[in-house]
Amino acid sequence: MSSAVHPVDEKLPPARLFTLGLQHVLVMYAGAVAVPLIIGRALKLSPEQVSALINADLFACGIATLIQSFGLPGVGIRLPVMMGVTFAAVGPMLSMANDPELGLLGIYGAVIVAGLFGIAVAPFVSRLLRFFPPVVTGTIILVIGISLMRVGINWAGGGLPTLKAMADRVVNDVPVKELGEFANPAYGQVGGLGLALLVLVVILALTRWGKGFVRNVAVLIGIIVGGIIAASFGLMHFEKVAAAPWFDVVLPFAFGMPTFDLVASLTMCLVMIVVMIESTGMFLALGEITGKPVDRAALTRGLRADGLGTLIGGIFNTFPYTSFSQNVGLVGVTGVRSRYVTVAGGLIMLALGLVPKLAALVEAVPVVVLGGAGIVMFGMVAATGVRILTQVDFKSKPHNQFIVAVSVGFGMIPLVAPNFFKQLPHGLHPLLESGILLAALMALVLNLFFNGFGTAASAEADAAAGAAASEHV
Repeated sequence: MSSAVHPVDEKLPPARLFTLGLQHVLVMYAGAVAVPLIIGRALKLSPEQVSALINADLFACGIATLIQSFGLPGVGIRLPVMMGVTFAAVGPMLSMANDPELGLLGIYGAVIVAGLFGIAVAPFVSRLLRFFPPVVTGTIILVIGISLMRVGINWAGGGLPTLKAMADRVVNDVPVKELGEFANPAYGQVGGLGLALLVLVVILALTRWGKGFVRNVAVLIGIIVGGIIAASFGLMHFEKVAAAPWFDVVLPFAFGMPTFDLVASLTMCLVMIVVMIESTGMFLALGEITGKPVDRAALTRGLRADGLGTLIGGIFNTFPYTSFSQNVGLVGVTGVRSRYVTVAGGLIMLALGLVPKLAALVEAVPVVVLGGAGIVMFGMVAATGVRILTQVDFKSKPHNQFIVAVSVGFGMIPLVAPNFFKQLPHGLHPLLESGILLAALMALVLNLFFNGFGTAASAEADAAAGAAASEHV
């Protein structure tokens, strides 16, 4: 009997592990820090608090990656997987952020519930695959990308057209904080638009003419170039960077104890199902790439790690986690299949999470620079949905067009008509104001109406094919 070590379990020399692990970190870094920047700025947090969110995110990224790649008893897929905050949760979390009764602590409560839910349902999720054929997953991911584009475009414009300010007033001798809006004078200025465009051009040029690793980190290089130019024109300020310490620990519940809301928690649990279905496709595709097939037990361990990573995220002041598709693509590009490479990447992420000065530097990057990169990052999410939809049979099953059309239409309601559901019960707003969840629910229901139940075997094949379509995104 052969005792040869499978390439997935091969332990490479430390120097090579560090280099390859750093490569994985750089490929995902821009995407990893995008979500805390989006949520932190939506909540109008101070620069120090946004930096703390970034540190917490990188720290939890490292822990979740170690759990997924190295594994714990009964937890972890034990394949070369890098974990990061999922963009699928951004829409619902923005709705919660805009709800004064929820805010950041309400988001954390919902994330913790979703993590516990993910751990509990992990053994059953693979049986749900038949409910998520490409016409459903492609539509959901398309709407996720379109919804996020609003963030990228407003970043490129210089923030938001209007900003909210807190003002004190007194009612019956009791001080009350109320939100007021004022115009953002920096929005749409020619210099800012030009800088965002320059970042976009740099990214596209590197994608067109760059080779190998340079091409894989084009977004990160574009942000660095934009930051350097912004600093040279005095648009990037480093006072907060200089004041930030070099080292600090990430503490649980640093922003306060989470609060728990039923609708917000149910909303995040639905997001968790979508995330786990997407992870299932990634795991199946990665199994094919590495030559180590993923069976039901391994799939359950991997999905359980998604849930545990999300639970850890809620405890350590961050958000839901999933496997990053661009890193799955990197495994295929480099041909290095060892899971210890992503273990090294996880350790690097963990270390980066303990360096507040680096997080402060990321937070200091002007939003117009992030906007040029955001248009690419979020647009590629939408493009991934389109690529998955290319697998759908629209010719012999024309009703699939109606599934996509109606689901995307429902997903656009919160974007184009923010007051559409204003008269409905306030408790439902976190659900109704998320175009992603509206699109997901409609796609699920319409697919069952038109196509019925699929088979488990075809569902697994579709999931692997869908993941393969998004490997390089």
